[in-house]
Amino acid sequence: MTLNVRRTSEARAIARTERGGDAARERAGQTGRRGAASRTNTWRPTQLLSILDLTPTELEACLDLAAAMKLARRARRPHITPLAGRHVALLFEKPSLRTRSTFTIAVRELGGDVIEPPADVAFGGRETIEDVARNLERWVFGLVMRTFAQSKLARIAAAAPALRVVNALTDEEHPCQALADCQTLVERFGSLQGRTIAFIGDGNNVAASLAHAVAMLGGTLVVASPGGYELPRRVRDEVARVARFGGGVTVTNDPRAAVQDACAVYTDVWTSMGQENETASRHEIFQPFQVNVALMARAPADALFMHCLPAHRGDEVTDEVMDSERSVAFDQSENRLHAQKAVLALLAG
Repeated sequence: MTLNVRRTSEARAIARTERGGDAARERAGQTGRRGAASRTNTWRPTQLLSILDLTPTELEACLDLAAAMKLARRARRPHITPLAGRHVALLFEKPSLRTRSTFTIAVRELGGDVIEPPADVAFGGRETIEDVARNLERWVFGLVMRTFAQSKLARIAAAAPALRVVNALTDEEHPCQALADCQTLVERFGSLQGRTIAFIGDGNNVAASLAHAVAMLGGTLVVASPGGYELPRRVRDEVARVARFGGGVTVTNDPRAAVQDACAVYTDVWTSMGQENETASRHEIFQPFQVNVALMARAPADALFMHCLPAHRGDEVTDEVMDSERSVAFDQSENRLHAQKAVLALLAG
């Protein structure tokens, strides 16, 4: 089997979105007609630390608003600016391209402005994490934080309850990525109910948040990992509590079995930030879990390929798959902007 190489272009990306599921477009149109007020009536959270902070209705409301905002941006139509006169702080302890760029654009397109306190100053020991949070609470509307431990994020959020805190990535969870991923899937399929997504690789933060979201939307995530790198039992138990419509999560050590019924095959880097000292050992352990032409041949012919990026080509994915017509990796990247814009707008009320 061979995969046609895609010539990346904005026109093709736009056409692909416009060919997305009719149900997704209908939901977006209905959301737009209802207006901002009715959307926010379904939204309760004041912070987003985890997909588990959302009810299924709130998750769907966020995806609806993201779809409507994407259509408005494509058509160059104006939309709400709930951050007018407000500031959002970006506080990143990990490097970023997509997260920094998309949140900065999102805040500005919603009418707000961005500040970027240096992480080495904020968390350099000059004062407690709680005092940092209380300072920011007096100055800014929101805090977008990219850090290591989820517990640090939780301490910030608890110390400053009026601060709209958004998890832009921790070692345990990546909810903004999961929102963009689900938006991408809904664009293609209209609904995730009864669908299977295969995640091949480390049972990491991306897999955890994706499992939460997919199960809440009625889908099943099959996570194929080497022994000892499976999705944590805690996450599987969480998924069981929030799953709907027969959705859920299963784990396996066989990537070929995982992709057999998948509408999408997802992978991520084998070594996440903070694990660099494990790079050599992980490369050897994860090699059988590479997403390549042979593995994609075991999936249904119309299965998508997904990656949260950055991709380490030649490791977790080959060029032939990454650059193929089946790849929606850059759609996912684009949807980070729209999904995060929706989160910020809903948090603004």
